[in-house]
Amino acid sequence: MMKKYEVENHEYSLLPKDKEWKLVWSDEFDGDRLDESKWSFRLNYWGMPFDGFTDKGVELDGNSNLVFKPTIIDGRLCTSQLQTGENSFDCLDFEGAIKNRVERNHGNNPWGQQVEIWPLKPLKKAKFAHRYGYYEARVKFQKCPFWWSAFWTQTPTIGASANPEYAGVESDIMEYFVDGTLTSGNIYNGYGKQFSETARVHYPYAGDDEWHRFGMSWDENGYVFYFDGKETARSNEPVSKVEQFILLSTEIQGYRSDIHKTTWTEEELNDRFIVDYVRVFDEVK
Repeated sequence: MMKKYEVENHEYSLLPKDKEWKLVWSDEFDGDRLDESKWSFRLNYWGMPFDGFTDKGVELDGNSNLVFKPTIIDGRLCTSQLQTGENSFDCLDFEGAIKNRVERNHGNNPWGQQVEIWPLKPLKKAKFAHRYGYYEARVKFQKCPFWWSAFWTQTPTIGASANPEYAGVESDIMEYFVDGTLTSGNIYNGYGKQFSETARVHYPYAGDDEWHRFGMSWDENGYVFYFDGKETARSNEPVSKVEQFILLSTEIQGYRSDIHKTTWTEEELNDRFIVDYVRVFDEVK
């Protein structure tokens, strides 16, 4: 069961009814520009700048919404990824990254390659990272299948230890590929040959022009994922015991494999993924 949590002058949140909550961090996307004291752009991927990412693919619409839009940069269609922290994805030339990229998919994607432990480089302090609580976003989806959107968390140290409790996990609160399904669940042990996933479920979504709420309740006992106030997935191992940062991201299909479109229709260029708010709550004990 869920209950409403009212936020003055904004849409309410839906929170698990069996606990008391307090709001500890949020972005309502008020104003006319992105609050870069809260968010940074992810521009690199596995040790190199990534052709599909840009810092010019978001705007605020003046109605307290964040809008992700496809943007042509030097003849390539790009989108933006926002994050409140960083990890090895963001570090240029970290050990092993370039070697793996060269060996797979014409140098683009080391996913699943023979990497035991993901190396660490010096990282900037996270603008926001948090452990446990309830994480929620309200979104309106893109319509065209050439790109996907996600609301998720990572740690600065994911994959840097064989113990995901202390290295952290990737928690996909929502991932949508415009294929009739939504995805929620966890990924852990990095992205090499020890990659694992749990409570990662795919559930039907027909597509519409409505707003939807996605949430994740995370405590020392596990995770529960929600879509519009209804439970979609549950996991109790492994449980990250370290702070994680938040990501709102979009990505063009195909750039990881060099198999992607080079021409775009007006409908595709005008497609949008819209976020009303992101909020983090702590349980009041």
